[in-house]
Amino acid sequence: MTAISHRFVDLIPEDLEDGVVYVCVQYETVSHLCFCGCRNEVVSPLHPQQWSLSFDGSTISLTPSIGNWSFPCQSHYWIHRSQVRWAKGLGSDQISKLRAREQRLLEDHYEAQLDTEPDRKTLIPAVSRLRNQIAAWLRRSM
Repeated sequence: MTAISHRFVDLIPEDLEDGVVYVCVQYETVSHLCFCGCRNEVVSPLHPQQWSLSFDGSTISLTPSIGNWSFPCQSHYWIHRSQVRWAKGLGSDQISKLRAREQRLLEDHYEAQLDTEPDRKTLIPAVSRLRNQIAAWLRRSM
């Protein structure tokens, strides 16, 4: 395992330091240089179907694991309590299956979001009625 540090930032800096995980809460993003030493920037969006971050007051953990499948190094590790825990390498078939699963989970999440959004045909008249009610209230108040 390798110890790392973290910084909470307003914006991810252009020049990242080795061994530092940058957490930007406002933009729901975590970024760091790959821990294998290849210096590729790893960006992990904080999202219910992607990564989640926990902070216990002194250390951070990021789940699930980081699989840098598109990098030449194809490194794979977990960040747990500000420690890097290395995982075994995966074959190309395993990587393809993982990527397909991640894509399906993301698509399912967004599809569920669309199903729960109000119907535009009912939303627009409701907004118009509210606008008219506010305008009438303002005229009476003056």
